[in-house]
Parts: sequence; structure tokens; C-alpha cells
Amino acid sequence: MNNSFIKIGLALLLFICLINMPYGYYQFVRFASMIGFAYLAYSANEQSNKNEVFVYIALAILFQPFIKVALGRTIWNILDLVVGIGLIVSLFQSKRKNN
Repeated sequence: MNNSFIKIGLALLLFICLINMPYGYYQFVRFASMIGFAYLAYSANEQSNKNEVFVYIALAILFQPFIKVALGRTIWNILDLVVGIGLIVSLFQSKRKNN
């Protein structure tokens, strides 16, 4: 599976979190983010990108749905925005690195 699709999908899910959605959507985003970031960590490990592995594991732990991290709506919105933008930026950096 191409990491670009995962990064774009996660970024879109996180950006949608900025609008008022039902609580079930946020639970889905946490679960999908945990799986997506875990896969990205695995993929980065296969490519020996240790810094990316650390970042993606930390994000998978932060977004995991089993033990809630209570940060408040405002901080979660900021976090969703920063992580979403970071995923989009990483797409352009990986494309630039490949060229």
C-alpha cells in the first residue's frame, strides 16, 4: 500500500475533526489514526528512517482509542491541525527526496 494514500487519508480525517462532528466520528478517527500511524511506523522502519519511526509510534500512542488522553477540544483541534499539516508536508518532502 502506498504511504501517500494513508497520509492524505489521515490528514483529511484530522481536518474534518475541526468541525463539529458526532462523538462516534472522533472515536473512528482515533482508531483509524492508530492503525495508520502504526503502519507508517512499520513502513519507516523498513526504510530505516528511525526518526520517522519514533514520530509515528508517538502519534499512534497519542491517538489510540483505548486509554483516552484528555486534552480538551481546543488542544485536540490544534493537534489535529498540526499533525494534518505535518502529514501533507511529509508528502512533499518524500517526493522531493525521491527526485
